[in-house]
Amino acid sequence: MRTDVWVWSVRLFPSRSAAAAACKGGQVHVNGKRAKPSASVRAGDRVEATTPGGARVVVVTRLLSKRVGASVAAECYTDQSPPPPPREVRVAMPRREPGSGRPTKRERRQIERLRGR
Repeated sequence: MRTDVWVWSVRLFPSRSAAAAACKGGQVHVNGKRAKPSASVRAGDRVEATTPGGARVVVVTRLLSKRVGASVAAECYTDQSPPPPPREVRVAMPRREPGSGRPTKRERRQIERLRGR
C-alpha cells in the first residue's frame, strides 16, 4: 500500500495531497528512512510523521485503502508518539483601566520597556 494513502486514511493528514506533499518534503519516514509517496507500507512498519498537530510515531497494525472514521482509524496503528512538550505559561501584560484616557509619554515609554522594544 502507498505511504501517502495510508497516512491520509488513518487521519494523520487532513487531505491526500497534504500527505503526498509531506512525503515529498521529507516529513514522513518509514522504518527510519525517508519515504516517497509511492513507497510501500506493510503491517509492522514504523511510520514517523511531522503532522500539523506535531510529531507522530505510529506502528502499522492494519492496512486501509479508504479513509475511515477516527475510531476505526485508531485501531489500525499503535501510537508511540512522545508526549507533547508542556505549554509555556505566558505572563499577562498589564492593562490600563478602561476610561483612563491615552497614556502619557512617560507611561508609553514604560509600556514599551515592559514589552521589550
